[in-house]
Amino acid sequence: MSQIQSQQSESVIVDALPYIDHGYDEPGVREAALAMVEEETRRYRPTKNYLEHLSAMNLAAFETPMMKKEFDRLAARQPMDTLSMKRYELPTPPAGKMTDIQAWNECVDNSMAQLEHQRTRILNLELMLEYGGESWKVYNEVLVDMLNKVQTQLSEVKKDIQEVNWTRKNQQTQVGEKMKQLEGEWVGLVSKNYEIEQALLNMEAEYETLKKHHEKSTASVETKT
Repeated sequence: MSQIQSQQSESVIVDALPYIDHGYDEPGVREAALAMVEEETRRYRPTKNYLEHLSAMNLAAFETPMMKKEFDRLAARQPMDTLSMKRYELPTPPAGKMTDIQAWNECVDNSMAQLEHQRTRILNLELMLEYGGESWKVYNEVLVDMLNKVQTQLSEVKKDIQEVNWTRKNQQTQVGEKMKQLEGEWVGLVSKNYEIEQALLNMEAEYETLKKHHEKSTASVETKT
């Protein structure tokens, strides 16, 4: 793992020091950078599937039969079924069974079931009025506790980000001072090299002048003798 990280760190070349570099706000710099990004994006063609280590997504993993039925209805663009009120009706026996005791007994059983259902609903409403407030208070306390934990985590993340930014700024500032020093030394060395080259050129020119003067003097002496 450390070898992989070292290889990755060696492959990354930091070519920007935003805390010490200048000129980002100059006209045309932002446009030039965006043009470079757009050009690289246009030329770049991925050669590797970065998701190949993941299994294929199963979009229906959490679908219940009811959800699948509803999705199929939406896909077929069919209207939603209207709310059925049949369970709340108290129908009388059909016309042909108005004198049938069994049919009337079934109607009575249906009405008793409806009454019991309504009584249960009333009981649930009374229980909710009596205990629902406390339940919601407990639920709100749980939500507040969750919110406090998330806010604490957020504060820690912001603190970590701030420390990273501070460390990066400190490192870049120190590097910037070193770069300025090295740049000054480089400018000094380049200036010295330039002065040495100029001195050499002057010496060569002076040498050529003296050489020609010497040759002329020698030729003059030989002619006189």
